[in-house]
Amino acid sequence: MTHSFSPRYWNERFARESLNDHQYDAIEVEDVQDLATVVRSGRWSGLNVTIPYKQHIMSSLDALSPEAEAINAVNCIKFEDGRSIGHNTDAYGFEQSLLDLLDGQKIDAALVLGSGGAAAAVRYVLGKQEITYTTVSRRTSYLTYADLTTDLIGRHRLIVNTTPLGTYPNIDNCPRLPYDGISSDHYCYDLVYNPAKTLFLSQAEARGAAIKNGSEMLILQAERSWEIWNQ
Repeated sequence: MTHSFSPRYWNERFARESLNDHQYDAIEVEDVQDLATVVRSGRWSGLNVTIPYKQHIMSSLDALSPEAEAINAVNCIKFEDGRSIGHNTDAYGFEQSLLDLLDGQKIDAALVLGSGGAAAAVRYVLGKQEITYTTVSRRTSYLTYADLTTDLIGRHRLIVNTTPLGTYPNIDNCPRLPYDGISSDHYCYDLVYNPAKTLFLSQAEARGAAIKNGSEMLILQAERSWEIWNQ
């Protein structure tokens, strides 16, 4: 987890604000039971949860915010009066960042690559924005990557990658799409932020698409977590 954004971001912030009794640590766990043990340890004032545990952790919490329940994924945990409460700040971060990318443009249909907890937040936001979406996944209960055609890509002007494909150090990986279906009418968003331009985004940009990575979303969701922890 040496490439993780959060410890550096938060500890630098604590230092700037002279919060010398605050510390943010990255904790690696082997499975969701280990994460549940962390939640119940009583050691932490707040927690963030990353893939692949955003949905699995929910059953270990005492309560969920209405938004986390609607999304069916948690990435922020607040401890209050001895209870663990799950929240979702990914949706807030993605929505604000997406609207900035679209800049008022109307999008009718989107492809969401991936079917995990991050994808759940993305689908929630697309529903709020009245953008019809189709999920693409290796799971056969969804549209699979083998089903994609250049025509299908062309009819979905927004493509959002919620998978970790292309994340450092595996920068030569990307979702297997018929990229020739992407044009200057497309908007391609990658939740991956390291590297700043993934192979997915590079392929889309080469075909004229507007692109954006997940760095702004990451900061926005972090700030929303801070608000929740301090409410």
